[in-house]
Amino acid sequence: MHNWVRASSSDFTGTPPQPRSGHTAVNVGKSMVVVFGGLVDKKFLNDIIVYDIENKLWFEPECTGSVSEGKVGPTPRAFHVAITIDCHMFIFGGRSGGKRLGDFWVLDTDIWQWSELTSFGDLPTPRDFSAAAAIGNQKIVLCGGWDGKKWLSDVYVMDTITAQWKRLPISNDEPPPPRAYHTMTSIVARHLLIGGFDGKSTFGDLWWLVPEDDPIAKRSSVPQLRNPPETKESERELDTQERGHDRSSIVDLQKKMGISVSSGLRLQIPEESEDQEFVELGTRLIEGDAVDNGASMIQMAAEALRQHWKESTPETLQLKELGSIKGA
Repeated sequence: MHNWVRASSSDFTGTPPQPRSGHTAVNVGKSMVVVFGGLVDKKFLNDIIVYDIENKLWFEPECTGSVSEGKVGPTPRAFHVAITIDCHMFIFGGRSGGKRLGDFWVLDTDIWQWSELTSFGDLPTPRDFSAAAAIGNQKIVLCGGWDGKKWLSDVYVMDTITAQWKRLPISNDEPPPPRAYHTMTSIVARHLLIGGFDGKSTFGDLWWLVPEDDPIAKRSSVPQLRNPPETKESERELDTQERGHDRSSIVDLQKKMGISVSSGLRLQIPEESEDQEFVELGTRLIEGDAVDNGASMIQMAAEALRQHWKESTPETLQLKELGSIKGA
């Protein structure tokens, strides 16, 4: 069990970060937390605020190094990625105003010096809301994001020593759907992708990015259905049953009544006037009634029999009345 407890001014000394969103905060070793950038009141930030863990002190270091837009450090931004390797914090991408960024910066926290890395190789397109993680103490893996027009699912690896980007070839045909707002975490040689959003759906899936010699590399990424579809033969049988629904109903009735009918026999339903047993049964119901001619008698017999069956129940209907149906 854990509890949220609002931090008190007595917990720290110094000035904590001003209100912001879309920023990053990363651990540098075990000694400090470095907060960079973000957005407040439509203003993009590029300040560095540091929390000294041992001394419980917030402070803003005076940085030197490469310049962007007339100021030391990267262009003000939010929704970027920040990764630490040893004493270095790497910054990639993000957004400044309506512009997506694709630049790559590193901050040496030993001397608080910014450097913009002139990268080469397979350069990632400018993007925000991507995800990244460190691979050991030299490389960074970057995945997905939003480039302002489409959601991305591409994967790149940056060698921080040579400043070379390489687009990672993916051998399987079922990569994760394009997304942003997700996370990427390195666990030894595997990289775990969690969640994300593609403008329509919020994902709850988890994906491993693994080298081809990993034991799970050949595992199918297609989800297994709990109830797999029937075979084609079963589908054909089902289709036949649906198309012959009316005929099946007649067959069911035949079985209940003990009638044996060849499957190849087509049932012929005669006209009422030509059904001798039907007319005879109806005639018994109108005995004593005045009838002008034979045609009127058949019509009256049919109407009388239909009305009789309509008003009857299974208990009152005499089985001998079904003789013509049973063939008895």
